[in-house]
Amino acid sequence: MERHLLSFLKTWLNSIDRKPLVIRGARQVGKTWLVRHFAKLNEKQLIEVNFEKDSRYLSLFESNDPQQILLNLSGIVHHDIAIHNSILFLDEIQAVPHLLAKLRWFAEDMPELPVIAAGSLLEFVLAEHSFSMPVGRISYAHLEPLTFDEFLWAHHRKNLHEFLKNYNFNSSIPTIIHEQLSALFREYILVGGMPAAVSSWTIERSLTKINQIHHDILATYRDDFAKYKGRIEIEKLEEVMMAVPKMLGEKFKYSQVNPLIQANTIKHIVNLLGKARICHTVQACAANGLPLAAEVRHKYFKEIYLDVGLCSAALGLSLNQINAAKDINFINNGGLAEQVAGQLLRTLNPPYIEPALFYWLREEKGSNAEIDYIMQCGSHIIPIEVKSGSTGSLKSLHLFMGLKKLSFAVRINSDLPSKTSVRVKERLANAFIEYQLLSIPFYLIGQLIRLVAI
Repeated sequence: MERHLLSFLKTWLNSIDRKPLVIRGARQVGKTWLVRHFAKLNEKQLIEVNFEKDSRYLSLFESNDPQQILLNLSGIVHHDIAIHNSILFLDEIQAVPHLLAKLRWFAEDMPELPVIAAGSLLEFVLAEHSFSMPVGRISYAHLEPLTFDEFLWAHHRKNLHEFLKNYNFNSSIPTIIHEQLSALFREYILVGGMPAAVSSWTIERSLTKINQIHHDILATYRDDFAKYKGRIEIEKLEEVMMAVPKMLGEKFKYSQVNPLIQANTIKHIVNLLGKARICHTVQACAANGLPLAAEVRHKYFKEIYLDVGLCSAALGLSLNQINAAKDINFINNGGLAEQVAGQLLRTLNPPYIEPALFYWLREEKGSNAEIDYIMQCGSHIIPIEVKSGSTGSLKSLHLFMGLKKLSFAVRINSDLPSKTSVRVKERLANAFIEYQLLSIPFYLIGQLIRLVAI
């Protein structure tokens, strides 16, 4: 299957100032497959070292001299290594974290050799490392589950993806194409973007098999919890992980997880799940200016899962239930809609930028309001509402637009796309609020930045 990151890797490979690249992402999002496929596409010899499979490989890297390291590696692979025709791939590098420091020697002494490192629990290493990181001598790329666009590619529906890439608000989407894309997106809600699930679905179309794959992945994450031994009780860690899908779209409250577990313990567990990239935090912010992270409200946050398919499995949803709902906002009280929107919004920035999600919350007597997501697009702040309904029902959005004096907002729903000039009287401001509302269906989220720029 095709991945967007392949084009980024191609640019990296051909860059004159290329540095060793560290691919960051959760377990089973396809990091190893991606590197192998990339090497094959570019006819490069892949020198792959997996430190989780055999920690003895570490002994090959005792020297700080890349020439000596390659000589050691050639003894293992039983052939000479041609620097200009090879890629050195250090997989599961989190098993030997201090090896990250040695990447500087490849950057400085052997820049002609492309070096890629990857690992599933790198966030723990990067947050707690006791060695000197090669700052400025390595690059990062973030890999997420497959987007809906990549889901279309995997289904050999590049024609539909090309249609989405070329869509603009001066044209219309025929009803039959809208229905096809909406049906495929409902499949995406159930299957999600984990490569194993997508691959199985394209070949076997078995709901039972998909459900098994999702639960196997969740079990793998539980097995990973053993790596956190000494940090927290495994049973509590799992309990918090399974509570996240039930609170989608809501402010995350520790008391709703288990009132018998101390709030500090749950807070610590949420932090661990974030580092493992099993869950992602949607942080409340003031949205007064850029960057959005400059004014976060740490007390208020929401959580989403790594992947909507895993989330659907955890909630016990079936394709029949999703198809019967028709409007995604009616599934799980709209929580699943926020999940999939947030998951896809995380992929809109270039892969070298670490994904981050924000939302806006106002808690005042008689004027509570919330905007599902706040996005930075260039020098602009874009509020995003994930819901259906008429323009007149967007009370929180009207209030936000009046308070922040913005002129452009986005609504994501299940309807056909539209661009509307909104003029409503806002009660608290006792004045008319005017702004442009861009409404797009869920299947167009991948084109959001392009459409906003039009």
